[in-house]
Amino acid sequence: MQTATIERAAREVPRYTSYPPANHFHEGVGEAQYRDWLGAIAGRPELSLYLHLPFCRQLCWYCGCHTTIPNDYQRARDYVGLMQAESRMVAGAIAAHGGIGHLHFGGGTPTYLAADDLARLFETIDGTFGFRAGAEIAVEVDPRGLDAAMARTLRALGVTRVSLGVQDFDPEVQREINRLQPFSQVADAVAALRAAGIDAINFDLMYGLPRQSVESVRRSAELAASLGPRRIAVFGYAHVPWFKKHQRMLDEASLPGTAARLAQARAIAGALARHGYVAIGLDHFALPGDALAQAAKAGRLRRNFQGYSTDRARVTLGLGASSIGSLPQGFVQNAPHLALYAERIREGRLPVQRGFALAPEDRLRAEVIERLMCDFAVDLPALCLAHGFAADALDGALAPLAELATDGLVHLDGGTISVPPEARHFVRMVAACFDSYLAPEGTRRHSRAV
Repeated sequence: MQTATIERAAREVPRYTSYPPANHFHEGVGEAQYRDWLGAIAGRPELSLYLHLPFCRQLCWYCGCHTTIPNDYQRARDYVGLMQAESRMVAGAIAAHGGIGHLHFGGGTPTYLAADDLARLFETIDGTFGFRAGAEIAVEVDPRGLDAAMARTLRALGVTRVSLGVQDFDPEVQREINRLQPFSQVADAVAALRAAGIDAINFDLMYGLPRQSVESVRRSAELAASLGPRRIAVFGYAHVPWFKKHQRMLDEASLPGTAARLAQARAIAGALARHGYVAIGLDHFALPGDALAQAAKAGRLRRNFQGYSTDRARVTLGLGASSIGSLPQGFVQNAPHLALYAERIREGRLPVQRGFALAPEDRLRAEVIERLMCDFAVDLPALCLAHGFAADALDGALAPLAELATDGLVHLDGGTISVPPEARHFVRMVAACFDSYLAPEGTRRHSRAV
C-alpha cells in the first residue's frame, strides 16, 4: 500500500451528511428565520421527520451521539411531553404540506421509552402532521433492551424498519467499548422483530475500535450477514475525546492505526460481498432486492444526516434536542442541551439554536458532493450549468483533484470526475475538493478519511 495513500487516509475530512457540514452552522439563524422558512414552503411537499431521544440505559465508550443516562425515568416521560409540544408548534408554523412519507427515530435509544409513552408520541405526530399511506417509519433499537413485547409495540405503532446497533461481536472488543452484547442476544432480537412482522432490519457495524483486527471484524461481518439483515451500515470509529469526554475511557494505545483501519474496512466489505450484499456509497451495504440497492442502481440514492437513504423529501423537520432540520432555504438545529431545549419549549418558542442559510453556490457544491458520495461520479460542467453557473465555475477544484489522481483515487475525463471502485473508501477526500468552507489541515476537527 502506497505511503501517500495511507497519509491521505489519516487526514481529517467531514462525513458530508450535509453541505456545509454542521460545524459551520451558526447562531445567526434562529427561531424567527425558521418560522419564515416553514411558512414559505410551497407545493404541499411530502415531509420527512427526524425525532431524537437523548437517553440510553448505559453509555458506550465509543459513542459520539447526543445522549445521557437519566437517573429517573420521569425525565424521559417529561421529554416526550416537550416533543409533543414542539410538534404542535412546528405544525402550526408550517405551510400546507403532503404529510409524512419518512420518519426516522434516533438517539440515544428510542426504545428506552415505555410502550405508552411511545404510543402517545406517535399519536401526536400523526395528529399534527399525518402519516402518508405507505410511509416508512424507522426506529433505532438497542438489541439489549428489545423483547417480544416491545417488538409487537413497534409493529402496532406502524414501524416498518428497525436499525439494530451491533457494532462488533467480539467479546474482548465489547468489553473495551462497554457494550456486552452476545451474538445470541442479537439473534433473539432479530427473531422477535420478524415474529412481530418487521422484516426490514438494518445493522450497524464499526471498524477502528480498540482491540479490533482484520480477522475479528471479518468474523463480525460474517456473523451479521448470517442473520440476514436487509441493510448493513459500516462506520469508522471517530475518536474525538475533546468533544465526547467519555471516549477517554478507551485505551488509545489499542486503537488501530490508519493502515489497519483501511484493511479492516476492506475486510468487512469483502466479507459482505461474499454473502451477497451490494456496496452502497461509502459505507452502506444492502441485499440486491432492497430499496436502497435499487435506488443506488437507478441513480436515485440520497445522503442525509442518517446516512444513505431513499428519502427524496426536500423538507426534513427535526424534533427533539440537537435534532437537525433541512429545508430548501437551509438548515436548522435545535439546542443540544436538554435544559435549554426544555426552557424554550416551555416558553412557547421553537428551540432552534443555530443553522445555515444556503446561497446558490452552496446548493451547487452540495449537489456535486452528494452525487460523488452516492454515485462516485459527476459531470461537473453539466451540474454547473443546471444551477445557472458557468460550466467552469468549480474548476478551482481541478488542481487538488489532479493530486489525488496521481494516487489513483480519482479519474478525470474532461469534465467528468469519477472514483474507481477500489478507491471508494477515499471518496470523502474527493468530495472535500469542492468544500469551500474546509479549514486548513492541522486545524480541522473531523473524523479520519478512512
